Amino acid sequence: MKNSTITPSFTTARGAVSRGIAAAALLTLAATSALATPAAATTTTTKATTNATTTATVKAAGARLHWGQVRSKGGHGGYATADVWITDFSAETFVVSGTLYDRDRHRDHCAYIRARFHYAGGGTGWAQPRTTCAASSGFRLSSDGEITRVDVKVCVLDRARRTTLSCYIDPIKAETVANWPR
Repeated sequence: MKNSTITPSFTTARGAVSRGIAAAALLTLAATSALATPAAATTTTTKATTNATTTATVKAAGARLHWGQVRSKGGHGGYATADVWITDFSAETFVVSGTLYDRDRHRDHCAYIRARFHYAGGGTGWAQPRTTCAASSGFRLSSDGEITRVDVKVCVLDRARRTTLSCYIDPIKAETVANWPR
């Protein structure tokens, strides 16, 4: 086959995609196949795609920092505690995660955790609460955008009365964890 020009015609529901993008995709495909055999080109492309996906996932999740234990106030039957990990405050979606422990000996008392996010653009929002009546359980609470502060609330939940008891709120601010080691 002699040197020929191939003009792909890609279409979408709204019309033709930019020919510049199509030409760039064609040039990338041609360069990859010219440098390696077909099997190696497929392997190289797959590895590059996998590495890019892994890197994007790690950046989306953000760096994890160990905040430590957040414990409710002690009551007559015990307490609840959470081992808290947080993402970097510069992450688009901030995540509070870890393990929630029920340390109350009453059968109808459970551990309860909730987070209140203070958004960079103003306003606040609550994450859905997580509870456990087991000895321990994992939890993950996430924001809807970039934040400057999060208040982590750990309580004992009285299931019969549907109320929280012995609550403790631990405020976590961006400036507090700014110089922590990674």
